[in-house]
Amino acid sequence: MILCIDQAISPELLSRVRATLAETDFRDGRETAGWHARTVKQNEQADGRQPEIAELRQEVVKELQANPLFQMAARPRRMKPLMFSRYQEGMTYGNHVDDAIMATPQGAMRTDLSFTLFINDPDSYDGGELLVDSTAGEQTYKLPAGALILYPSSTLHRVEPVTRGERLAVVGWVQSQVRDPQQREILFDLDTTRRQEFESNGKTRTFDMLSKSLANLIRMWAEI
Repeated sequence: MILCIDQAISPELLSRVRATLAETDFRDGRETAGWHARTVKQNEQADGRQPEIAELRQEVVKELQANPLFQMAARPRRMKPLMFSRYQEGMTYGNHVDDAIMATPQGAMRTDLSFTLFINDPDSYDGGELLVDSTAGEQTYKLPAGALILYPSSTLHRVEPVTRGERLAVVGWVQSQVRDPQQREILFDLDTTRRQEFESNGKTRTFDMLSKSLANLIRMWAEI
């Protein structure tokens, strides 16, 4: 399942991210790539050792944790520390698949889901589309500022060359409480349906039965 979420973070936080990135130091993005990805990765990343970047990471994660759609779709168990990336003219990131295991301060984690949070307006740069190679073929995404795309880490994907301006984004990875992508999609659909039932009719017998089924499936499938 590939999910696009509008306004994944607040406009206030989005403005702070932009302002901070305008003043921060960036490093060669190949420093954080695997040995094979280094051959196709041409971008820059904000220096994560800077206190202001560490603070931004926490703020973005906090808002994502409060976002119902993100939580319903990803059901995060662990998250890799976020990266703030910049693509200037001529920069690109060729076809690659994200590492299956990534290091975190708390130890190694499995990557089930990847996400890109777009920071600047799509009209401010040309190129820079995220292209995801799925069973439906290649699909391109260039979302409004503040919007997020969540997709399986198992997919081949790339960032097309930027031909004008600069592309700013936050990228991250999630180890889900539910490893199987089909099970995550079932839970997402069921949770969506029960919320729609509540919005339309309140706490009905149907809502209660949907809630019971959702809870019991989570008990069956979750890894805690």
